[in-house]
Amino acid sequence: MKAIVQDRYGSPDVLELREIDRPVMGDDDLLVRVHAAAVDPGVWHLMTGLPYLARVMGFGFRRPKVRVRGMDVAGRVEAVGGNATRFKPGDEVFGTCDGAFAEYASARQDSFAPKPANLTFEQAAAVPVSACTALKGLREAGRVQPGQKVLIIGAGGGVGTFAVQLAKAFGAEVTGVCGTTKADLVRSIGADDVIDYTREDFADRARHYDLILDAAGNRPLSHLRRALTPRGTLVIVGGERGGRWIGGNDRQLRALMLAPFVGQRLRGLFSMPRAEDLRLLRELIEAGKITPVIDRTYPLSEVPEAVRYLEKGHARGKVVITV
Repeated sequence: MKAIVQDRYGSPDVLELREIDRPVMGDDDLLVRVHAAAVDPGVWHLMTGLPYLARVMGFGFRRPKVRVRGMDVAGRVEAVGGNATRFKPGDEVFGTCDGAFAEYASARQDSFAPKPANLTFEQAAAVPVSACTALKGLREAGRVQPGQKVLIIGAGGGVGTFAVQLAKAFGAEVTGVCGTTKADLVRSIGADDVIDYTREDFADRARHYDLILDAAGNRPLSHLRRALTPRGTLVIVGGERGGRWIGGNDRQLRALMLAPFVGQRLRGLFSMPRAEDLRLLRELIEAGKITPVIDRTYPLSEVPEAVRYLEKGHARGKVVITV
């Protein structure tokens, strides 16, 4: 099968399209014929091996342990393991795996859910990582409630576009923060108000928010807390600065250390998609409450170009790979 393979850490140039063997299935696994995959910031971090903390945590110190990149996937079940009873060959599924940038991928059946009937494979592949992150950030870490004022920073990106829609579905009043080129998009997906960060600082407003979900990854804690109510909640999703060793995770660590001494709830978020989250998202999608936003699609052979585009930070929603 064809797959995007990485043998060393580095720039997108380390990603190569090659012929390799199909993945080996376990008894609890599904073998999926991949129709589409998606690119997220995690692909970039694993490609570069940055921050170094990721290598220490088991992703491979000198070279990647998993040679095929990609996590979000949508496709048809090709075969099932002996203990995998929830799906059968031919079922359309979406979920996560190691090695989605390939013609076939394998993972435990708990990593998948039935594909939403009203989505294409490309749309379904855009959902798992980003939508599950937004869901966990709002519902579990943020404890969002109807009527709350919620601020989504990075509202035009992969996580942000889902967060805006989910917060509205949960009954919140939503303000999105994004750049000029994404403002119309953020309004179109349901934001009650949009702040263009190139023209206005959200923390300088008289208004304060019950919940802030920061999916942009670069603002200081002190700046974010200025826009919170005295008992408000801040949820930090990842981060893109902070040095080569721990990267943007330093903001999450500092938030956890500061939290016991302030009235505001400060939370970091480390999220992995779960089958129950995928099933809930499927229900919301089929009910028309959330819709994936796709900026561009690339063929499998152009994954390096897709990663370069995402790295620039201008993507409106998700970047998807067709297989």
